[in-house]
Amino acid sequence: MLLLIDAGNTRVKWALVPHCERSADTLGRWTVSGLVEHAQVRSLSATWREHKIVHVLVSNVAGQAMRDALEQALLGALGMHPVPVEWFASAPALAGVRNSYRDPSQLGCDRFASAIGAHALFPDLPLIVATCGTATTVDAVTADGIFLGGMILPGLGLMASSLAKNTAQLPQVAEHLNVAAPFADNTDAAIVSGCIAAQAGAIERAIAAHAHHQGDVQCILSGGAAALIGPHLSVPHTQVDNLVLMGLHTVAMNTRC
Repeated sequence: MLLLIDAGNTRVKWALVPHCERSADTLGRWTVSGLVEHAQVRSLSATWREHKIVHVLVSNVAGQAMRDALEQALLGALGMHPVPVEWFASAPALAGVRNSYRDPSQLGCDRFASAIGAHALFPDLPLIVATCGTATTVDAVTADGIFLGGMILPGLGLMASSLAKNTAQLPQVAEHLNVAAPFADNTDAAIVSGCIAAQAGAIERAIAAHAHHQGDVQCILSGGAAALIGPHLSVPHTQVDNLVLMGLHTVAMNTRC
């Protein structure tokens, strides 16, 4: 089995797929998958130990401490068996996507993996890929797979909590508070309404800019806050979960074996 790991800023998602599987219609069809908070990473050893893992591909944006924790979890799962562990990094070109960042290595590996996964799911379409997590990233990909670049802004929860923390007498606002109307009649909802408008506005602005050069654009939403932001968008969009894992899976299908 091939173990795919997406270590984000808040959680670690993982999936197991047959090693050397190259059929495009299996993308995102995991044999087994799961997610844990950062504090529970080492508990994954027992789960992974139940499977015959022969290769590991990891996207990690959570720093060296997370890498150390994952290495310990993998050691506990794999023992001393010589299983290749590959730490995914952005490259000038990979799996059908060309990276136009000024320094391709500086593009976050999760953003590059998401672009690869999105392009694999929606080939031949210009894309806006909006990942709504701890940070919100809004990236543009052309129909022929060129990653043009993107935007980074605070995620919905971070934006709301920052406003509540740094503004006198405003209460702390939880990310799960949803609003149905743009003009709220209480302070908590007003904060969330404003933050959702900012998130949706950034995404819609990116779509308009990309469409100006590319024509009709497919918008893809991913990340933990996608379900909150999606209903407030005035443009068509598709929500896709586990986009980083799909990108890793695509890379594996294109470059392994």
